[in-house]
Amino acid sequence: MMNIISVPAVCKVQASSVVNFKKGLSMDPFFHQHHHKDKVVIILGATGSGKSKLAIDLATHFAPAEIINSDKMQVYQGLDITTNKVTEEECLGVPHHLLGIADPNLDFTAADFIRHASSAVDSIIDRHCLPIIAGGSNSYIEALVPDFETGRPVDFCFLWVDVSLPVLHSFLTDRVDRMVEAGLIEEVRQMFDSRADYTKGIRKAIGVPELDQFLEAELSSTADERTKKKLLEAAIARMKINNCRLASRQLQKIHRLHGLWKRNMHRLDATEALIMRNNGEESKEVWENQVVNKSRRIVHKFLYEESHVVPAAMSSKTVLYMPPPRRPPLSRLVATVTATH
Repeated sequence: MMNIISVPAVCKVQASSVVNFKKGLSMDPFFHQHHHKDKVVIILGATGSGKSKLAIDLATHFAPAEIINSDKMQVYQGLDITTNKVTEEECLGVPHHLLGIADPNLDFTAADFIRHASSAVDSIIDRHCLPIIAGGSNSYIEALVPDFETGRPVDFCFLWVDVSLPVLHSFLTDRVDRMVEAGLIEEVRQMFDSRADYTKGIRKAIGVPELDQFLEAELSSTADERTKKKLLEAAIARMKINNCRLASRQLQKIHRLHGLWKRNMHRLDATEALIMRNNGEESKEVWENQVVNKSRRIVHKFLYEESHVVPAAMSSKTVLYMPPPRRPPLSRLVATVTATH
């Protein structure tokens, strides 16, 4: 069983984070009370496409909502810059689960993810909040969805944040430079161990194995500054290549999943917003119009059925989410199912 570190994590859920409905508010106009399926929103996309940002945008709109991280490197404690975890400021007060909670020296498997994500979903729904799952590890999502569906009736809404690969590759290349400037090298240096296993835990994260030769040279008494500089430049170049390769693999996987979940998966094109960001232009309005507003309409329809779909010019005001009546906790059902395998 995976060990979980009991340390504070970025955007960790706390009691004060839970939002309660105001007494006396009538939710009848917003939800069919006879609907008995739990609702879960899942956001997919290649690394750098804007999944975390969209998740937070939606969580603040469909309040109260909470986010479950499904990125297999961000689940580990440490290397916040290297794994590109959202900061406390970026969270905008939205509670996050499975973010920086796992022992970095041990593997956090798909089975671990299913167990902890299922428990988080139960906890979120029990507190009358909307669960939003977001992250780049599609293998986690592919493993989780069948377990949910086996356990009990669940409605899923899949949002796919898509970006043209050449545009995304350009963004990822620039992002590596920004991460290096933000302290990635020092962050990896602090946990460097020449005897470490790069096939286990957080050391699989892009940025860690690539820096091995450079950090080894730093400890050597024979490597000169010129050699170390070349090794660092080569390491950064490999980070950029490996990030682009990761994005390409993730996109291939999403296309396959789209074939399985096509009826419930909605593609959102964030290419133009990322082009503007790559060019240093203000992209907020384009992001809002082409990604956020479309997502809000899709999720609103998903949550409140056809009779409650808002028009295209939907208000940007927060929509209070009222979940359907609870079924038995998913974690118990998932435990029963997994025990038979």
